Amino acid sequence: MLGSLGKKEAHLIALSDLDEAREAVRQALAGASAADEPGLRAALGILDGFAGSDPRVRWVARVLGERGIDPHTHEVAAIKALRDALPGLSLVAASTLVKEARQAA
Repeated sequence: MLGSLGKKEAHLIALSDLDEAREAVRQALAGASAADEPGLRAALGILDGFAGSDPRVRWVARVLGERGIDPHTHEVAAIKALRDALPGLSLVAASTLVKEARQAA
């Protein structure tokens, strides 16, 4: 009798505390000295730049960027790089992540 041939799949869950981080910087900015204000405004601008972007897509971009892989021209290498970076990530999940990263770029 054949048993179930289930495949383990790692699910990538992205947590984002950007809203809390932005609020903390805004609060710091409200009471900041003139010397600290430019740096805090720059930090707020950086955090605002991440608003609305998918943390999974950012992770894919970081992993592929570190390895010098362009997902548009080297899809197979991109999928392999993601699976190497996150053991247990299924082929389907890695393919989906690469596709999402290509669409976001």
